[in-house]
Amino acid sequence: MNFSDKVSLIWNTAELLRGDYKQSDYGKVILPLTVIRRLDCVLEPTKDAVLEKYKTMQEPLTLFNQRILYRVANAPFYNVSPFTLKSLKNYPNLLADNFRTYLNGFSENVREILRHFDFDVHIQRLSESNLLYLVLDEFLKINLHPDVVSNIEMGYIFEELIRRFSEQSNETAGEHFTPREVIKLMVNILFDADKEALTGEKVVRKIYDPACGTGGMLAVAHEYLRKLNPTMNIEVFGQELNPESYAICKADMLIKGLNASNIKFGNSFTQDGLENEQFHYFLSNPPFGVDWKKVQKEIEKEHKELGYSGRFGAGLPRVSDGSLLFLQHMISKMKPGESRIAIVLNGSPLFTGGAGSGESEIRRWIIENDWLEAIIALPTDLFYNTGIATYVWILSNHKSPERQGKIQLINAVDFYQKMRKSLGNKRNELTEEHIQKIVELYSFFEENEYSKIFDNEDFGYRRITIERPLL
Repeated sequence: MNFSDKVSLIWNTAELLRGDYKQSDYGKVILPLTVIRRLDCVLEPTKDAVLEKYKTMQEPLTLFNQRILYRVANAPFYNVSPFTLKSLKNYPNLLADNFRTYLNGFSENVREILRHFDFDVHIQRLSESNLLYLVLDEFLKINLHPDVVSNIEMGYIFEELIRRFSEQSNETAGEHFTPREVIKLMVNILFDADKEALTGEKVVRKIYDPACGTGGMLAVAHEYLRKLNPTMNIEVFGQELNPESYAICKADMLIKGLNASNIKFGNSFTQDGLENEQFHYFLSNPPFGVDWKKVQKEIEKEHKELGYSGRFGAGLPRVSDGSLLFLQHMISKMKPGESRIAIVLNGSPLFTGGAGSGESEIRRWIIENDWLEAIIALPTDLFYNTGIATYVWILSNHKSPERQGKIQLINAVDFYQKMRKSLGNKRNELTEEHIQKIVELYSFFEENEYSKIFDNEDFGYRRITIERPLL
């Protein structure tokens, strides 16, 4: 059975939910069940050994005993309930209660994911609709054992399911899902300048997304680097505010055998789960035009009291759009002389605010520090939940000599093809050829019809009105 067949097999189980669930809610059942089925398959060979060892222990488990169970399970998670998914079927009348017992038997890292999925609600709902046994039975027909489906392949399957469910509920997809081709473009440009340094031995790289959604940016970046240099030690980190997106991202990391504890829950501004950490690469598509009123007090306090020793010393944007706060937050976590950033922004951070405003001061600070390498104007109608103009900003604190003191503007607004079928607001897409062309425009660093190069001072000493297109 190939990759597409496995995805379709899981996808088709959603048909059972028709009528009892809205189509846009299918993912709330199928994604957590895919995770549970995979974990069940991984733990199957060591299940008896784990139960034997667990019998010798007392609750609550000490950290030492938890580590022993991880070792016996030969996985970064375990389950100490007497059930497997298969044995649950033996007691159809007690299925909902026994299923909960089974899920509560998982190690805390898995239970936390399931809590953020709010999965208990769906056990009840499936049970009341007489669907729980049927859905479980369908999942038991799917073999997701590591001998059959590798971690890498499982990652692809899960990502494909995320994509399909996100597109199906495209009215909200933009909140946590960036089109794959946009991520590919950002990843290619982000790593383009460092390719030589990335192909050596004993290379260690840390990647971070402060608004990581379901983890798409981190997944594509990890895959790119793994292909470029299979021996590289790659660590991915992220933080996410939406509970379901956080659960999906963390589950994706667990499924791939990556360190899921590097994904933090909460608001990156006020509950920075990775305080004092620094990273080599940053990728992000923070929510467009979302206000920061809820955290205004804390951010203003940090700005006022800590200044440049905090994250927001350069200035504060208007409360209606927090995009530039995300960018400052990322800059604060750059490794001196080793970091690069790719971030998708709408037009607001670029155009809003006259001289002396918060936005203008932040832009001035970025340009005076010579961090801004390039701004790429993308086509409209690329994203699921908005048709507005978007831009990729590329920043670096180790510009190549020819880029020092320069800013490149790339006009890629006409690089797209129409989609056969729209998905929400998404009517256009970038092809591989478009991505390659934009990456070449960036890497060749020459002036032409689509690329213009300015001195930093051109933006500093006089007010330039930039209108679409950029050139």
